[in-house]
Amino acid sequence: MNRIVAADEPDGHDLTDMGVGVLLKEINMRPQLRDGPYMQITAASVAIVLLAAGRSSRMGEGGSHKLLAEFDGVPLVRRSVQTALESNALNVTVVTGHRRAEIEQALAGLSVSTIENPNYASGMASSLITGMSVEAVRDADGILMMLADMPGVSADDLNILIAAFHESGARAIVRAVSRGKRGNPVILPRSLNAAILRLEGDIGARHIIETAGVPIVDVEIGDAAHLDVDTPEAVILAGGLLRN
Repeated sequence: MNRIVAADEPDGHDLTDMGVGVLLKEINMRPQLRDGPYMQITAASVAIVLLAAGRSSRMGEGGSHKLLAEFDGVPLVRRSVQTALESNALNVTVVTGHRRAEIEQALAGLSVSTIENPNYASGMASSLITGMSVEAVRDADGILMMLADMPGVSADDLNILIAAFHESGARAIVRAVSRGKRGNPVILPRSLNAAILRLEGDIGARHIIETAGVPIVDVEIGDAAHLDVDTPEAVILAGGLLRN
C-alpha cells in the first residue's frame, strides 16, 4: 500500500515475491501455523555404534591390544566410549569380539550397551551388521559409525557431525574429513540400513558411501579424522602407553 501511495505501482513479479506471508497481517482469528504443533521440529536421533571387535593384527602376533593401551591412564576403548557418551547421540552401543572379556572389563561402570560379534574374524562388515541388530540402533534416524582406535576424536567433533546430519534433514551421509581427505567417523541415514545388512567381508561404510547414491556432506574436523593407532609405533607416537 505504501508503494501505491508513493505512485510506485507493483507489477506481477513484485506481488509474487511478496506472497510468502508478507501480505497477510497477523490477526487473532487466524491460527498461526508456526506456533502450532504442525511446525514443531524434532531433532533427528543418532545412535553411535563403536567398533571394538577387531583382532589388532598389525600390533603383532601375541602383542598388546591397541584398545587397552592407556592414554592419560585410561584404556583407549574406555576413552573412546566416554567421548561418545559426552556427545549429543541418543545412545551408544559397543561391538566387541577379540578379547571381549578384557574390553568389557575396561568399560565397567559406563552407561553403554555391548554386543558380541562372534564372527569378528570375518571382517568389519560383520561388526556393522552386529551393531544393526540392536533395536535402539535400527530405530534411530542415523547411525554414527565410530572406530574405537581414534584417540583424537572429541565429543565436539561428534556433535559437529550430528549437527550437520540434523541440518540435512536426516537424509544425507555425513563424513568427517581432514583437509578435504575423507576419514572417520561417518553417519549413515536410516534409509541405508538395508545396505548395511548386505555388506560382506572386510568392507566398511566406505563401500556404502561410494555406491548408495545418497547426498554426502563432508565435515572438516582436522587431523582427528585420520589419526588411528594400528601399530605399536602409532600408539606411542599418539601418546599412548602399551599394556599386555
